Amino acid sequence: MAAPKVLISGASIAGPALARWLGRNGFDVTVVEKSDGIRPGGQAVDFKGRTHRELLTRMGVLDDVRAHQTDKTDWRMVDAHDEVQAVVPGEFIGGDIEILRGDLAGILHRHSALDAQYIFGEEIVAMKEAAAGVDVAFAGRDSERFDLVIGADGVHSAVRRLGFGPEEECVESRGYYYAVAGGQVSLDGLETRLADGRAVAYGYNTPNRLVLLGGQKAPALFVFHAERPDYDRRDVGSQRAFLETAFADTGWRAPAALEAARTASDFYLDVLARTRMSTFTRRCLALVGDSGYANTLGGFGTGLALIGAYVLAGELVRARGDHLAALAAYDRRMRKPTKIARTGNAGPFLAPRSNRRIRMRNWTFANPVSYRSMLWMTDAFATDDRIPDYRLV
Repeated sequence: MAAPKVLISGASIAGPALARWLGRNGFDVTVVEKSDGIRPGGQAVDFKGRTHRELLTRMGVLDDVRAHQTDKTDWRMVDAHDEVQAVVPGEFIGGDIEILRGDLAGILHRHSALDAQYIFGEEIVAMKEAAAGVDVAFAGRDSERFDLVIGADGVHSAVRRLGFGPEEECVESRGYYYAVAGGQVSLDGLETRLADGRAVAYGYNTPNRLVLLGGQKAPALFVFHAERPDYDRRDVGSQRAFLETAFADTGWRAPAALEAARTASDFYLDVLARTRMSTFTRRCLALVGDSGYANTLGGFGTGLALIGAYVLAGELVRARGDHLAALAAYDRRMRKPTKIARTGNAGPFLAPRSNRRIRMRNWTFANPVSYRSMLWMTDAFATDDRIPDYRLV
């Protein structure tokens, strides 16, 4: 019996993780990625709690991830005169293990490269359901039929758009955007590392805006609210202009941060988005990671991506060729752990709408009881659903 042919769109986190599990467990896996290679850099992502650690161990990547982990970073929220208003502890921001997104993607690619065919600089442009499988058209190569097509291609997923419906029907935002920029901004006069080695970042809020500098989450992070998305998602120049307009009259060190962002080679801007999917599967299609259950900067996306990849692979192996049964089981099992992705939005927390709400957010971290409650809730969400042991290799 021929190995089931699986096409995975996307080679960031969920895609290589799924390729590693399926490729080693009897599937013929192809991964297409529109970028020319694994994208380096990006902001730090994190893992939290026993479920995430257990999964990294089963994958055989825990040691590699720990070898590349970044330092815990406290966020000091300051006013225009650098006076500290609140401290957001690194344990809350960075979980148990924090690592740059690009480093994690590289690790997962290395652990899956021998078990899957990777095709970079390619993307899906059309799909048509066939009697047995899906006929897929590509931008630069001949069409091909696959038994299954998996969208692991992020919040702007082409697989989701082609197979489930337009993006505006599947994704929502509350008008918040974020940008990550490389480059260095002077923090003269500010303490950037504590005596115990812990790194320190500094955040400055005005209503609807946050500038965060230093630390390893990102050299410069901007979060802001805008009435409409006045930029072209495929044009970096228009993204930079959108960012500058949003922060044009912001004080503190924002002008220097914008100056660094103008020339940073590592620059990314996007909407803070949340998917609103009632199902992650349809016939021979499935969504994994942000394509199905995104909540940008919500703190759970990377862990959910790895859990989803493992559960989908496990159900496919367990079903022994009954793909429809496997996808239905994946859908059911992921409904509970992805609940956190369907609630909340990081925008109002990071960039509160008024000075009063900024003070309330700061008070939350200054008050030990409220802070411990929030930390307990995030721990509970991260470890709430123990993953099955599918006995995968």
